[in-house]
Amino acid sequence: RRAVAFWMSCRALLPCVFSFNVDDKNGLNFKGSLEDMFGYSVQQFENSEGKWVLIGSPLAGQPAKRTGDVYKCPVDRGPNPKCIKLELPENTTIPNLHEVKENMTMGTTLVTNPQGGFLACGPQYGYMCGQQMYISGVCTNVSSNFQVLNSIGPEVQECAKELDIVMVLDGSNSIWPWTSIIEFLVKFLKNIEIGPKLSQVGIVSYGEQVIHNVNLSQFSNTQSLLGKVMNLEQQQGVRTMTFLGIDTARKEAFTVERGARPGVKKVMIIVTDGESHDSHNLKSVTAECEKDDIERFGIAVLGDYNRNNRSITEVKKFIEEIKNISSDPVGDHFFNVSDEFALLTIVDALGSRIFALEATSGNYTSSFKMEMSQAGFSAHTSKEVVMLGAVGAYEWNGTVVMHIGQSTMVPLNADFHDPLDERKESLAGYVGYDVQSASTPNGVLYITGAPRYNHTGRVIVYKLDENHITVTQVLKGEQIGSYFGSVLQTVDVDQDSYTDILLVGAPMYMGPEKEEQGQVYVFKLNEKGMFEHQATLKPDNQTCCTSARSHGCTNVSKNDPCGARFGTAIAEVSDLDLDGNRDVAIGAPFENDHRGAVYVYHGAKKTIKEKYVQRIPGPGDGVKTKFFGQSIHGVMDLNGDGIIDITIGGLGGASLFWSKDVAELYANMTFDPSKINLQQPSKGCMLGGRETVCVKTRVCFSYSVKSEKDGTNLGTAIKYTLTLDSLRAKSRAAFLNMDEKSERKAQATAKIIDNLCVEHLFAMKAELDFRDPIMVSLEFGLAEDTGPVLDGDLPTSINKTIPLVDCGTNDKCIADLSLKAVPSIQSLVIKANKEKFHVLITTRNSKDNAYNTKVMLSFTENINYVKVEPKEKYCSLNNTKIECAVGYPFLKSNVEEVFKILFEVNPAHIWKEIQINVTATSDEMNATLFDNSVKISIPVKYEAGLRFTADRHMKEDHIIVKEGEQHPSVFNATSVIGEEVKISYTMNRDVDMATPPLKLRVKYPYLSPRENILLYLTHDVRCHAGHLINPLKINHNNAHTLNLKKETLSDFLVVSQQCVCQCYLQVIDQLNEILNDCQAEFTSLHMTVHATLENQNTDLFMLSTANNARDVKIQVSKEALGGIPLWIIIVSILIGLLILALVIFALWKVCGCSRPSLEETSEDLDVWHPDSELII
Repeated sequence: RRAVAFWMSCRALLPCVFSFNVDDKNGLNFKGSLEDMFGYSVQQFENSEGKWVLIGSPLAGQPAKRTGDVYKCPVDRGPNPKCIKLELPENTTIPNLHEVKENMTMGTTLVTNPQGGFLACGPQYGYMCGQQMYISGVCTNVSSNFQVLNSIGPEVQECAKELDIVMVLDGSNSIWPWTSIIEFLVKFLKNIEIGPKLSQVGIVSYGEQVIHNVNLSQFSNTQSLLGKVMNLEQQQGVRTMTFLGIDTARKEAFTVERGARPGVKKVMIIVTDGESHDSHNLKSVTAECEKDDIERFGIAVLGDYNRNNRSITEVKKFIEEIKNISSDPVGDHFFNVSDEFALLTIVDALGSRIFALEATSGNYTSSFKMEMSQAGFSAHTSKEVVMLGAVGAYEWNGTVVMHIGQSTMVPLNADFHDPLDERKESLAGYVGYDVQSASTPNGVLYITGAPRYNHTGRVIVYKLDENHITVTQVLKGEQIGSYFGSVLQTVDVDQDSYTDILLVGAPMYMGPEKEEQGQVYVFKLNEKGMFEHQATLKPDNQTCCTSARSHGCTNVSKNDPCGARFGTAIAEVSDLDLDGNRDVAIGAPFENDHRGAVYVYHGAKKTIKEKYVQRIPGPGDGVKTKFFGQSIHGVMDLNGDGIIDITIGGLGGASLFWSKDVAELYANMTFDPSKINLQQPSKGCMLGGRETVCVKTRVCFSYSVKSEKDGTNLGTAIKYTLTLDSLRAKSRAAFLNMDEKSERKAQATAKIIDNLCVEHLFAMKAELDFRDPIMVSLEFGLAEDTGPVLDGDLPTSINKTIPLVDCGTNDKCIADLSLKAVPSIQSLVIKANKEKFHVLITTRNSKDNAYNTKVMLSFTENINYVKVEPKEKYCSLNNTKIECAVGYPFLKSNVEEVFKILFEVNPAHIWKEIQINVTATSDEMNATLFDNSVKISIPVKYEAGLRFTADRHMKEDHIIVKEGEQHPSVFNATSVIGEEVKISYTMNRDVDMATPPLKLRVKYPYLSPRENILLYLTHDVRCHAGHLINPLKINHNNAHTLNLKKETLSDFLVVSQQCVCQCYLQVIDQLNEILNDCQAEFTSLHMTVHATLENQNTDLFMLSTANNARDVKIQVSKEALGGIPLWIIIVSILIGLLILALVIFALWKVCGCSRPSLEETSEDLDVWHPDSELII
């Protein structure tokens, strides 16, 4: 749908050029059977006979003999090529094996060999060892003339045909039910071929005694032995003599008399359900078994432990004993099951480990780990090494088989997994699902994917040094079930022989609608040899319209699952667009209801562009041919035109697409005259019966093709369109044609080989304004789609403008701009709120019109642009630069324009000053330049955003000293000195404002004039106050004797000694002080603790006066005495007598009685009021 929309938009203008050069309309189609999976893999190939497409068909040969195969399909023998089957399975063989080629899926993996020929693999190739089938996988090395050179089975080894097996069974009473033991024996023995030249089985049972139930040579075939076993009786017994049974079997069961064969491998299987009663013989018995080369398998049955609820300690002890019985490595020789019924679940694993392939090292069953390896599931060839993915190795953990020269290396499971750290996550990770290598200046990196690791998948990057593997990096998937790492591709984009990027596919990545859209991760290889995630590529979103979700759908999908599975195939494609960089093609085989599609990405600058340049839809119908994009290969020019072609496979067919040559078409446009001055009409230029200005437009094209093949540039037809005044709804100019009709557009088609120039003439109309210049647009492209395609990186349109000038009769305009810029402030203190200010800008032109006049401002980062006034003024902002148009399109002569630019401070950036540079410019020459620029500098200081508080914590509002209260004269702890006072200081910082380094200075009264201690500091305050804290060192071991001195405290007499604590502000804790006892005469005493904040960076910061100091007052007062004081009584009596005298005198006057005069005396009462407040 996206491609259709693009095509329609292009047709409105010009015949649309190809977005890329893969011709998906022409090519070759190769048809095959969908059931045979014809097209599952593809490779381009060339030999002396011609050029071919090799196509894998993993299920070819149905229904009778389904082995898979590879077809060779010629590409230079007509439009309907016939593919030829190579019959590789018939010629693929490994001697001395009972081969199983049916379902071997030959052609699943197909890679070309750098030394010539190719490698085809069948990862399901297997062979029989007795009744056991091993799926080891096989690859066939085919020469350039399609002859099988050799077959590679990296883990195929001879079967262990002859074994003497003795089963030692616990027959004690705790085994229950015995029928489960019989069923286990029957199922196990059915998979063994019994015979004198094959394997032999003996059975020994024990309890308190040991019985030989079956001798090794007693039965000559499996059926006879099964008849005996099905009637085997339980021995019974209350004691479990396990080591007696093992030692008896060693001494007697493996003797010639009972059928043991000299030189044949000896195997003992011990089945028991409880800890032995003769465990003291463990070391001696197992040592004797080692001397006799008896390989031992131990099976611990936990049924009795579970039925009787035994403790975990007992269970662990039992399991440890059976592990000690088992041969090394214990992980291959020890089994445990929950009960007797569960024995059936381990039969297959037990049989596989016993009948493991003969390892060259002879380490018992160590080679069992590769018996289901499926080597060849993936393959990668380079000059140094052949890598074969073996996903089934190590119980489906997987590995990578490395062929280096004539040697083969098989990494161990621990090489890719840490068994301790990954004992759960690593199960069935599928290491080897895909393999790649990367070339670096420091050597080769090997890469493999494990898409099922931890359910999210991962990619392992490792180095190989003399058969030693070192994992250098692990890339992890992000979504469960996405199959991250199932597809890998390294790309040398710039073709310098070193890998640039790694592409990792996650084709089952779920999209937003839970459909399998898939995505591809791009990792760039850095200079340290590590991959860094760079981008994630995604397909076009697929709308899933299924029968279950068909609401609003026009076409309901017939196939499930829905989605794209983008990333199922990823291929490095050799430079499709001929720009010197390799490109990438990515398959999405589930797109469009399983028809499929392929996305093509261009390489550029050591990586690939994130936007695809072409989407190639599948040519199939989604029924007979489907999953287009399942495989991709594009490294050869198969039709001889010098350009790489691309082959894409699906199921039921494959297609070969030819690539088109890439053309480069450049255009240029010039005007004569270069500026339009209507005051100077062109001679002979008429439009609408009036003389006007004519402009000659010259358009030149240059054309070439990128391919280096001679004779490829035969020329082509181009089409172009010129549009006048393209930004206007109504044009101010018109083209002049032969019939004197005016038009806005000029269209033409022309033939070009190398270069072409054409001219067009247009004239200016009468209705002209000068708001903006005339824009002329040129759009161009190829007129035909049958030849080369345009380089998608080159422009297909250009726009140029012709300025309009009004300079009278002069050819040149000479302007004279002058600029004034005045800030609204001269200095600034920045507080918590964002202060604003403005710059008033005045621009004046004293001479000719100044075209394209601009005022440009650049400013420091400690301010932000807010707006321009008036709002009609247009200004553009770019970081810390502003550009404002003045008098657009020109500032007329003797015209002045004024506007304001508003700024606000940015507290995030601390500068000593605000700097603003203002410059005025225009297109014309300026008569004077000295007044065209202004520099503004505004000093700045920042007010620290702080709130400074002090809190006092006391039991009461103030301290009361009771009358007659006595303190002890000796102190042995600070807690008994006196009342405790806690003072806490808090600085709250405004998060939006910066804060300078601060110092807190605390002053408090320490000693009175007679050196009585007033306040005594007792706890650390995280300041520089160590000498002040408990200076007398009072504690239980150091008592202090108090020597009080009597003194009177008053404002006039007391000057107490102060102590100072200095804190560099980080965390302010509490200041803990204790009021010490002192013998003094006072009524009420006020002491002040004074704290001051000091700014340590006065150049940039300042503190507000409201936040620089805090005082805490501590009041101490004496308890008031009961009753009336004596002086009050005396004064009251005197006053009473005085009132009585006045009454008598008044009566005497009234009565006219003559009284002798009394001499009035006065007495000064000297009453001293001691000052009650002491401020220190």
